[in-house]
Amino acid sequence: MSEPTGSFARFAPAERLVHRLVAILMGSCLITAAILYNGSIMMAVGHRHVVETIHVWSGLALPVPMIAGALSAAYRSDVRRLNRFTPADWQWLRSRTRRDDTIPVGKFNAGQKINAWLVAGSTGVLLGTGAVMYWTGLVRLSWRSGATFVHDWFALGLGLLVIGHIVYAIRDPEARRGMRTGRVARHWARVEHGAWAEEIQDQSNS
Repeated sequence: MSEPTGSFARFAPAERLVHRLVAILMGSCLITAAILYNGSIMMAVGHRHVVETIHVWSGLALPVPMIAGALSAAYRSDVRRLNRFTPADWQWLRSRTRRDDTIPVGKFNAGQKINAWLVAGSTGVLLGTGAVMYWTGLVRLSWRSGATFVHDWFALGLGLLVIGHIVYAIRDPEARRGMRTGRVARHWARVEHGAWAEEIQDQSNS
């Protein structure tokens, strides 16, 4: 089946579903964390046990969509892309004119790759420290105190990372359309991800 004129397929349905589920669970974790951490908000909301339960189970479920996504070949392919840092990525990071279409950018730019690494790493740390905090019998008190300290600071860092991600998404409607519908305009792809656009074009011509 030929693709519609003027657009490229960017994300498969499985990838978009994983993104949405992760966004919902991440949002649930961050909102409930803010409620639990701030006494004034907690007093206004009430039902601390319910909020805590939602926070814990949202956190435990957070890695599930990421792992289940591996059933999709498109998802696995994009994970490999995210894990591959190229000389062009280093050049993109150092450049002050990184968006002037002079540096060949693949499907994901260096910033998106680093964001993915930080989110995945932070999720793992928060899951581990959260388990230590919730199941108090696992380790001694000093370890639980250390886990609480690490958990709080990683949660703050992840929250700021998510806010930054949302800000960039708001500024780029075409990128949002790609995640919403799976397709992006060819012009946008050539400007923002020129190397990837050439790759897709070569595949369609072969």
